[in-house]
Amino acid sequence: MPRQSPKRGAIPSPRHMLAGAVPYAELIEAPSNSIVKPNKISMWGNDIHGDCVTAEEAFAKACHSPEIFISDNEVIAWATRHGVLEGAYLLDVMTWMQNDGFAEDAVVYDDGPYFSVDWTNAGILQSAIYEGPVKLGIAANQIEDAWSTTGGQTGWFATGFQADDNEDHCVALCGYGAMSWLAQQLGVQVPAGVDGTHAGYAMFTWDSIGIIDVPSMIAITQEAWLRRPTTVTRPDGSAPTVAVASNGDQFVFWKGTDNNLWQAVKRGGGGWQGPTRPGMGPLGSNPDTGVDGSGATYVYWKGTDDNLWRGYWNGTKWAGPEEVPGMGPLG
Repeated sequence: MPRQSPKRGAIPSPRHMLAGAVPYAELIEAPSNSIVKPNKISMWGNDIHGDCVTAEEAFAKACHSPEIFISDNEVIAWATRHGVLEGAYLLDVMTWMQNDGFAEDAVVYDDGPYFSVDWTNAGILQSAIYEGPVKLGIAANQIEDAWSTTGGQTGWFATGFQADDNEDHCVALCGYGAMSWLAQQLGVQVPAGVDGTHAGYAMFTWDSIGIIDVPSMIAITQEAWLRRPTTVTRPDGSAPTVAVASNGDQFVFWKGTDNNLWQAVKRGGGGWQGPTRPGMGPLGSNPDTGVDGSGATYVYWKGTDDNLWRGYWNGTKWAGPEEVPGMGPLG
């Protein structure tokens, strides 16, 4: 039975967005060679779904020290929730990941801000890789051929590629150096006919890490990005905030793992009711709440635009979210 090809799923970023992106500035002098090789990687659904852009995010988390392994189920659920299970713009995923990252074991793993990287400049690209995996949008036909030579196992080599601008896949660069040095780090031999003294890059895709020479990488790459930092951790959800009305009713609010507002209510001597989801999201901070003299409940938070937002119970239903005019940007 023929082997089934893995999926792809990257959608080329609009040219005007690439042109307007903040460029990565080389801030450190990178060593002559470097690689991050996580102990545990996965397909993260990319064998059956076109979620390569999200799968690359999970690989980037695995490159953290200490390593962070995001489960396949969480990656697929995140991509499904954001409508990118079968294709995505790299910029959309990196933007959402800044405030709504992967959730594992009561911790959320976000991205830092992203910067465009000049992949044709070896010094800049190596510096970026040394800071964290570099996310690439590439044309994948020739990469899939190289990946297939090892049956999809780590240690494939990609050389002699022709120019191809049909961007359809997302991968990561996690190392650089002489190809012989990279092969040693991956525990493989340099194939006959490949000059191991030539420079190359370690590339993640489809549950594997391979080695690609510099001209081949340039021939298939259409965009490159560094997240700085690659990983930002925060507690899953938020600590609750509470308001107590003059009659003793208790109102508890928190930011849920979906970045929306959630509520529980205890009225008088009765039991707790909830949780219910007023929504209002995405919230950019933990909420705070208060009750006025008439018993009306108000909730305030910092929005993802850094301005002050609120929602309130109008007596019959929740109203909002609405921006409080002139109250921003908040620190």
